[in-house]
Amino acid sequence: MTLHKLCILGAGTLGSRIALQSSISGYSVTVYDIHHKALDQSLLTMKKILQQLVKTGILAENQLPSILQRISHTLDLKTALEGADLVSESVTEEVEIKKQVWTQVGKLAPDHTWFTTNTSYLLSSQFAQESGRPKQFCAFHFHDVFYSRVVDIMPHADTDPAMIPMLEELGRKLNQVPVVVKKEHPGYIFNTMLMALIGAAGKLLTKEVASIEDIDKSWMVNFHMPMGPFGILDSIGLDTAWHVTHSMPDAASQAFAKLLKTYIDQGKLGEKTGEGFYTYPQPNYRNPEFIT
Repeated sequence: MTLHKLCILGAGTLGSRIALQSSISGYSVTVYDIHHKALDQSLLTMKKILQQLVKTGILAENQLPSILQRISHTLDLKTALEGADLVSESVTEEVEIKKQVWTQVGKLAPDHTWFTTNTSYLLSSQFAQESGRPKQFCAFHFHDVFYSRVVDIMPHADTDPAMIPMLEELGRKLNQVPVVVKKEHPGYIFNTMLMALIGAAGKLLTKEVASIEDIDKSWMVNFHMPMGPFGILDSIGLDTAWHVTHSMPDAASQAFAKLLKTYIDQGKLGEKTGEGFYTYPQPNYRNPEFIT
């Protein structure tokens, strides 16, 4: 099936980036969210990214109007799904919330629509049945979209095998590098490795072995990286990290989830709110003197 229109559920950090890259790639895109403020912020985020892409020479200024024209935002789910060939879901990392969303989507979406979830750590089999079309359902997980360009394709047991090559082709058209996860695995490939790093950093911090800054410095200097695990957490979003860690049964994860919750309760979610473990837009780790 040829894809023309994509529907993005969730106007957060990743949903906005997926929508923008889809439009840049020539697709018509509708972004849905239940909060008007989220939709407004989504548009501001897109415009900011577009200016960065112009500044770096990836796009020309005269391309921006047509890119933005292909994107619409709506608070109405039925409107968002009209004519959609594919749905990409990026709502809160909670199984029950995703079940509710997919129950609604399954009732409203056209019969031909392919369903994908961008969940970071949950498994699509946990809520694919609620869509009413488990064969048309697959995990299609993006990372940063513009900087980290891997997209994971992870089918569940009932996924139609025909979805795999279709999603691989779509991934390439969206300027991503598709990788196929042969069977369901929490965290896909990269996130499984990343959570090992984040878990170790969280354990070092909660056990008061070292400070946030020194843990990050150790990682950055040894691996010649632009940020450490806590800088990475700020870019991911502390709320997203909490949703993952608080569902893990081990004591170390629970202790770190408790610490993350203290930041979340203060509205410190990371880079997207201007403060997390660091303060933005000029966090300490971006200062050249941070690692000297």
